[in-house]
Amino acid sequence: MDDTYIWLAWSFGLILVWLIVFIFYRQARRRMLWASLLTMPFGLTEPLFVPEYWHPPSLFDLAHRTGFDIESLIFSFGIGGLGIVLYDFIFSVNHEEMSINEKHHTRHRFHIWALLTPVISFPILYLFTDWNPIYSATLSMLLAGLAALWCRPDLKLKIWIGGFLFLLFYMVYFLSLALLAPGYVEKVWTMSAISGIEIIGIPIEELLFAFTFGMLWSSYYEHLTWRKINSKHKGHLK
Repeated sequence: MDDTYIWLAWSFGLILVWLIVFIFYRQARRRMLWASLLTMPFGLTEPLFVPEYWHPPSLFDLAHRTGFDIESLIFSFGIGGLGIVLYDFIFSVNHEEMSINEKHHTRHRFHIWALLTPVISFPILYLFTDWNPIYSATLSMLLAGLAALWCRPDLKLKIWIGGFLFLLFYMVYFLSLALLAPGYVEKVWTMSAISGIEIIGIPIEELLFAFTFGMLWSSYYEHLTWRKINSKHKGHLK
């Protein structure tokens, strides 16, 4: 396959998985769609990562000419919807609204700040460190995941397991790239600007990104909407 279309094909592969989950997980369709629409604009941050982190050939050569590309929007849409429901889909989780007393727990004084942690921390890390932007993004998501753990300890296992589940999913997804385009990672990732460490051919930065994204996004729905795991499903979270 021409290198120009690999990033596009890989992004649409993610959308195929998204569609399968969307079709079979009916009760979460609205949540998936809203989560995807919420994360899709983050694809517009691509100029921060091109070429510092990678430099993918893209449709109309947009990434090389402008830093922006259509594929990043597709990719962000896909991971947003999948990340928000992956744990729930696997464990058949249902939700219930938190009680008034639970909402007024002292931990929730910082509810909004905990939700905004990645939005606040990433610009600070990006502007005031000389790190590669992938590390700023990953650390900001880790901080947000830890903030969620502090604010919502009832979701602690969902946050940790959600991180590992998305990591495993992303590893399998990434390995499809190796089958689709052998040698693509070495050509496209700016390995000299990052650690250069690979695990089964996957840059470790991609795996750290996946784990921290899963930590953050797996609990974001409950955190944002004041919901908790239904009591009959608490066994998954003890």
